[in-house]
Amino acid sequence: MNVLLELLILLFLARLFSESAERLEQPATVGELTVGILLAAAATFWGTSFPFLVQLTTSKTLEDIANLGIFFLVLLAGIESKLQELRQNSRSAIFVALGGALIPLISGFILGWLFLPESEVKSIQAFLIGITMSITSIPATIKALTEFGLLHSRMGQTIVGAAIVDDIVGLFLLAILTSMIQTGHIPNPMVFIVLLGKVGIFFGITIGLGIHVYPKVRQSLKALKMAAVEFSVLMIVALAYGLLAEALDMHWILGAFMAGLFFEPSRVGQETYQEIQLIVTGITQGVLGPLFFIWIGTHVEIATLTSIPLFMALLLLIAFTGKIVGCGFPAYWGGLDRRNAMSVGVGMSNRGAMELIILSIALEAGLFAYGNQDNVIVSHLFSALVLMGVITTLLSLVILRRVLPKSPT
Repeated sequence: MNVLLELLILLFLARLFSESAERLEQPATVGELTVGILLAAAATFWGTSFPFLVQLTTSKTLEDIANLGIFFLVLLAGIESKLQELRQNSRSAIFVALGGALIPLISGFILGWLFLPESEVKSIQAFLIGITMSITSIPATIKALTEFGLLHSRMGQTIVGAAIVDDIVGLFLLAILTSMIQTGHIPNPMVFIVLLGKVGIFFGITIGLGIHVYPKVRQSLKALKMAAVEFSVLMIVALAYGLLAEALDMHWILGAFMAGLFFEPSRVGQETYQEIQLIVTGITQGVLGPLFFIWIGTHVEIATLTSIPLFMALLLLIAFTGKIVGCGFPAYWGGLDRRNAMSVGVGMSNRGAMELIILSIALEAGLFAYGNQDNVIVSHLFSALVLMGVITTLLSLVILRRVLPKSPT
């Protein structure tokens, strides 16, 4: 099939389903994932009669664009993560984020360890389950908070600040996972100390450059007043940071996130920030992001829900309760009342794009191809984790609208 025709069909379907999802007050991501899931199901049932369905779901072009989509999704996540908001609520946000990361991480690892069969990658796959449960993705929650006028309340800012910390913790956990995939086992104490040192070096260099060097470079380019130049510089920084991460045996997406994180209005100017944010948002949400989510969807088997019902039920239960307990109690102890604390826990249950990015990295590394493929849980593990992210996102938004307080506090 012609590449242009492939992209035309996929982008048309992505826009159609994302608009439908938003009309139903759901994230556009859900609609885009649905496209991939339906195409994969159609290729399974009617692929012989309509070979173009198989071509769409196995397209090498789609896979390549999906990998580029990861870069821009993470870059946009960094750009939209405002450090100033984290500083204003740093104490409560950090405790909420750590509680909401550690409890699901440990619970998810235990669940995986109990249910997965013995194999050379059992510990890595169990750790991956924990990581996907620890992730929080904030855009859909921000939309709900904005609707109720609660985004700038203490509760809303606690969620936003905690989500930023949670993303950083998630990227650190990804560095550990990358190391585990490369070595095939959990790092021993010495390897773990070396990994911590590399992570420290990476963040030290990128934070130092972000604070002291990038603003000076931007000032030297200020006279040009060209968004194209600013965009090129941002891309160069993101790619350079990505290469630095890989040189330190971490995944390159850390570089893209850190480049975006320090691209703040206070450092680059409000006008430049808005122009570049508009460009990156257009590229990401208009083209690359939808194609990435469709690609993820093509690897999902909806039959997973009935094939491993007990595992799926426990996965969803732990995913919700882990965030509500891990985030809600620190928020309550930090001074929020019960309703606001519950809202923090529910709002942090949204996994969204970041979880799917980590799953795609594990998929590309072949982690889901190892282990006993005759075991029903192993064979459906990728689908189960994607569905967990989608279902928790949908339910968190429905529940959040019910538990949110009616007035800011």
